[in-house]
Amino acid sequence: MSAGRSRPSVLAVLLAGGAGSRLGPLTQDKAKPALPFAGSYHLVDVPLSNLVHSNLTDVWVIEQFQPHYLNEHVANGRPWDLDRTHGGLRLLPPFQGDDGEGFAQGNADALYRQAELIREFDPDLVLTLSADHLYRLDYRDVIDTHLAAGADLTMVTTEVDGDVSRFSVVQAEDGRVTDFAYKPEKPTGSLVGTEVFLYDTDVLLDTLGMLLERDGKLEDYGDALVPHLVEHGSVVEHRLEGYWRDVGTIESYWEAHQELLRGTGFDVADAAWPMYTAQPQTRPAFIAGDATVRNSLVSPGAEIHGTVIDSVIGPRVVVEAGATVRGSVVMDDVVVARDATVATALVDLRVRIGAGAQVGADDPDRSLDSDGDGDAGITVLGSGHRVADGERVPAGAQVPATD
Repeated sequence: MSAGRSRPSVLAVLLAGGAGSRLGPLTQDKAKPALPFAGSYHLVDVPLSNLVHSNLTDVWVIEQFQPHYLNEHVANGRPWDLDRTHGGLRLLPPFQGDDGEGFAQGNADALYRQAELIREFDPDLVLTLSADHLYRLDYRDVIDTHLAAGADLTMVTTEVDGDVSRFSVVQAEDGRVTDFAYKPEKPTGSLVGTEVFLYDTDVLLDTLGMLLERDGKLEDYGDALVPHLVEHGSVVEHRLEGYWRDVGTIESYWEAHQELLRGTGFDVADAAWPMYTAQPQTRPAFIAGDATVRNSLVSPGAEIHGTVIDSVIGPRVVVEAGATVRGSVVMDDVVVARDATVATALVDLRVRIGAGAQVGADDPDRSLDSDGDGDAGITVLGSGHRVADGERVPAGAQVPATD
């Protein structure tokens, strides 16, 4: 840190370039951070809102896979007050013609491809974030932990119930990280990394350069970068208490919405820590006099003439008379025509479900078990798909996007 500076300068880097293949058709035509959540929001709103509340306003978004919808949503950062003359939001797509050109092979590689820009910006610390997790965190607390420990890297950790094999599993003693296993086949323990990392800038860039020279390539942070720092550097944990969920799979994304409706999940309406977003310019939702809506979220611009139960309805969705939506997430600009049934499903943007069609479980009263793996299965319709009148889409089907 420069002499006389009371607080370190921090560059926040949002890693938004991955394909998000575990979400199937939902991320076929859009970057994972652009995926809608809770009707009126998008996943990228979570880290951006945390950053603004933490008073961290130098934010770079590294893009690669299908960035168009994400670019449209974040625009110039205005919803998060990041449209600034100095600092603010900066989008970094892949490029040609200089060091770091081309497409990254993982998030560690993506960071190193921006190494010269980062050195020129000259932050004391680099905070790297993913955009497929739901949590609230004041990153200034992480900075305090990092400074107090004099660490090379501080990782945010949390305890998770159930199978943790798709996470980074961490062992720690007295706050110091002693072992880091990246998506282990046989994990030990329940403490996992949340993919929030705070690095000393020089350590980060020097280590990436050394690993590239040693191995000839860089991939994800868990392949070499973090394990090397755990073995050879000073790595500490900052424990996150409270709600945290990875929504990088179809099952976890569906279950996160059900938790939201049950009041046990991520609270998008926390007045003390609101989530900011780019709101659609549309009229309020309309609920017809003969409609039935129970335990659901209905977004602006929606029209409900049928039945909606235990569901999240996105902006400008139309549920016609006689249609039923249960236990589902229906995203922007979808039409559910008369007498159609949608049960335990994820319905992506601009889908049309024809009259009398049946999407999902045979019995609309069936739903997933509390652990999210019941026998009904989750049906997924990719963006732009057209379900014909009277067509049946079976439970658990994954229909690709057709846009």
